[in-house]
Amino acid sequence: MMIKKDACITGYGIFEDMNEAIEAATIAQKELLKLSLEQRGNLITAIRKAAKDNAETFAQMAVDETGMGNYGDKVIKNLIAAEKTPGIEDLTTEAFSGDHGLTLVELSPYGVIGSITPTTNPTETVICNSIGMIAAGNAVVFSPHPTAKNTSLKAIEVINKAIIKAGGPPNLITSVANPTIDQANIMMKHKKIKLLVATGGPGVVKAVLSSGKKAIGAGAGNPPAVVDETANLEKAARDIIDGCSFDNNLPCTAEKEVIVVDSVADYLVSYMKKHGAFLITDKEQIQKLTELVVDNGHANKELVGKSVAHILQRIGIEVPSDARVAILNVERNHPLVKAELMMPILPVVRVENVDAAIELAVEAEQGFRHTAIMHSTNIDNLTKFSKEIQTTIFVKNGPSYAGIGIGGEGYATFTIAGPTGEGLTSAKDFARRRKCVLVDGLSIR
Repeated sequence: MMIKKDACITGYGIFEDMNEAIEAATIAQKELLKLSLEQRGNLITAIRKAAKDNAETFAQMAVDETGMGNYGDKVIKNLIAAEKTPGIEDLTTEAFSGDHGLTLVELSPYGVIGSITPTTNPTETVICNSIGMIAAGNAVVFSPHPTAKNTSLKAIEVINKAIIKAGGPPNLITSVANPTIDQANIMMKHKKIKLLVATGGPGVVKAVLSSGKKAIGAGAGNPPAVVDETANLEKAARDIIDGCSFDNNLPCTAEKEVIVVDSVADYLVSYMKKHGAFLITDKEQIQKLTELVVDNGHANKELVGKSVAHILQRIGIEVPSDARVAILNVERNHPLVKAELMMPILPVVRVENVDAAIELAVEAEQGFRHTAIMHSTNIDNLTKFSKEIQTTIFVKNGPSYAGIGIGGEGYATFTIAGPTGEGLTSAKDFARRRKCVLVDGLSIR
């Protein structure tokens, strides 16, 4: 397919038609392969700088366009994506030598990757995936969530400008001006897309897994936070509120329900109130809130990422200006425990002992294998929960966001592939393992 002369609307990766976006990315990927690994690393450095320079712009655009989350936390997420997403250093080589020569196992690109991005992290995912996928030698065609398209497209333009300025090819990342389901379907079926990566809800993950292509699915979570009787209760309370309120609970890693041993529950709740929790005790108000935020077993999309003040105002409750999260005591089978709300509403369930807490947490997590949190000073309890829950991220004695590198060690990612097993994705997950064998040579031992 020939690309029309004026097909690229902005000159920086945005096209009217998905087919043209894919063709342009295909050409760019071939040019990328002509560059040395050092030159590729320079492109990654340029992407990092551009993303950091525009972190505040991206954050404000996301809040304005989606109405979700908050500006300050989005700035942090953009900076973390830019600074802590692994680049070419992630591409390690395996070597085997012996009597019969030398074998190398290298990580090589797929070619052109199709990436579907969410409204919850509209620039963070673009930054993170661009760094990892380009580091691995690929070009990327993005299909942004329509409700955050302007924000995502801005990030794509900024990154393309940085790549070109650093000596890279134009259109190394591309997208369409008007992303729709139809355009996404074209991308998923296109023969030149060699790998699909979807970050979003169960529907989009199911779509890429049904495409017939190699696919990485980063889906939903419902992270439980378990607190046993050995925990530092005030620190646990502060960490839980900090994690739950971060970006108004938009991250899939954020605390979605608390399960606490009954003997320390009152203390925990008291400390949570001290650190920004608003406790609702009236049964009628709890029922009204539940009916408001849970829609047919799922979160009410109108309230995802909204502030606690905005949500509670809908049922006639005014909260103090320093309130960050609404907490309420519920039974183990309550709808608020089962639904991934992605808003600062935090159910608290009291159980008899830590074994019951772990059992309920595994049930509440629903096998997503995404994220879990535990506050305990008992190594045996921490070990048991980590083995039982089998999540990609397991945060011990800290806020949930430590699991994506904010205040915790290790690299960052915003594509957490629990459904397909890659886990915390980085450049190595966007590359193929290739074996190069030299027979009866270069064995010098």
